[in-house]
Amino acid sequence: MIDFVGKKQWFFLISGILVIIGIAALVVSQIQLGAALRLGIDFTGGTSMMLRFDPAVEQSQLREEMAKLDYNEARIQDAGEGDFIVYTREITSEEARDLAEELGTELDSQVEITDYYLVSGTVGEETTRNAIIAVIIAAVAMMFYIMWAFRSMPRPFRWGVCAVAALIHDVFITAGIFAILGLLADVAIDALFITGMLAVVGYSINDTVVIFDRIRENVSRHIRPDFAETVNDSIVETLGRCLNTSLTTLFVILALFLFGGATIHYFVLVLLIGITIGTYSSICISSQLLVVWEQGDWRALLPFPKNPALAK
Repeated sequence: MIDFVGKKQWFFLISGILVIIGIAALVVSQIQLGAALRLGIDFTGGTSMMLRFDPAVEQSQLREEMAKLDYNEARIQDAGEGDFIVYTREITSEEARDLAEELGTELDSQVEITDYYLVSGTVGEETTRNAIIAVIIAAVAMMFYIMWAFRSMPRPFRWGVCAVAALIHDVFITAGIFAILGLLADVAIDALFITGMLAVVGYSINDTVVIFDRIRENVSRHIRPDFAETVNDSIVETLGRCLNTSLTTLFVILALFLFGGATIHYFVLVLLIGITIGTYSSICISSQLLVVWEQGDWRALLPFPKNPALAK
């Protein structure tokens, strides 16, 4: 029998450190970049195009030539096999063709534009607004769903809040990791990032509902006189199901991450990080928060509570 609930202080400490690092990264990104995350053209507006070089050229050579042609702001992502994804300011398809010809001449290579994508600044602002609204609506809807699903339990509001708190925990940590990647590796988010975050939220709430449902069953059966022990038994009983589901999903996502195309690379990375964090929060955070709230002793949130009895 694994004592998950008895070690909740350590789980809260780990999560607290990760969330603080994530928030710090978001703040630093806001100061340096003017946004909490490095935004792609889906949010800022601009042009994305896939350039294919034959023979292949080095990314550093392409970046140097782009700077010479007054595209200093361009971000270049190596897509492998002589292909590069270039993100730059808004340019027309004619300007893109002219740019490709100039690059081919300077780099002594045949250049083909295999994909071209233009987003206006107005559309980018609307995408940003809609993305924020989508995440908020999803979180609120899930909280009310949990409250309704567990309405037979005393104080179902607590169950909904604890589930959403775990989701917020997942979002902050995942966003924080991408803020760090944006600062250190120029990784920018696009609309697929929001899609990935919403998928992670849905996946995380699924594991939480599985555990909460088992807690409800065990409370109804009165298998333990103590609520904390009932919660721990419920986590242990559902542990295999949660881990098996997550691992089989992660194996597929890892394969996509390693062998998938460059255009979905960071979308898959969101899923990889988010599902890992979401599985952890479902097992180690949401249920433990419910125990703390039901017991009414918020000192248990501290990593080293003064009361020795809480540090079992």
